[in-house]
Amino acid sequence: MRTGEVVEWGLHCCLTLAWLDEKQPAPSAKLAAVFDLSPSYLNKCLQRLVRAGILTSTSGPRGGVRLAKAPEAITVMDIVSALEGRDELFRCTELRQRGASGAEIPASESLQPCGIATVMRRAEMAWRRELAGQTLADLMASAPAATPRRIRRSYDRIST
Repeated sequence: MRTGEVVEWGLHCCLTLAWLDEKQPAPSAKLAAVFDLSPSYLNKCLQRLVRAGILTSTSGPRGGVRLAKAPEAITVMDIVSALEGRDELFRCTELRQRGASGAEIPASESLQPCGIATVMRRAEMAWRRELAGQTLADLMASAPAATPRRIRRSYDRIST
């Protein structure tokens, strides 16, 4: 299963916001500079997270984004869904029932779920369960101890 780089960007930005734990919103341009990302593309990513209720946004000269909830209340799946959508990763088109091969399928068999669709759905559900079971707080706890300080130093060095 493949996700776009926007998922990586969103996860890192959410972790950064959690580590910063700022009372003031973090400007998106500053977040972009921390990771050398395209500010305009990151803005689109952050707006999807705002629409999903993961981040809040404040406009104006002191504006920016911050987490809308505690890190314990935001799952990796929440972020992935906000950025990639909730569509199924595999969509069965019942290829087995097309063409000459499909004409040979007994009616009783055509009513049974396709074995390929079944295994793909199980795999996707396992993936979704795993991501839903991991929160930002879990990612924070599993990061190397120096990471929050490194992120803070990088963030503080960038002028707005």
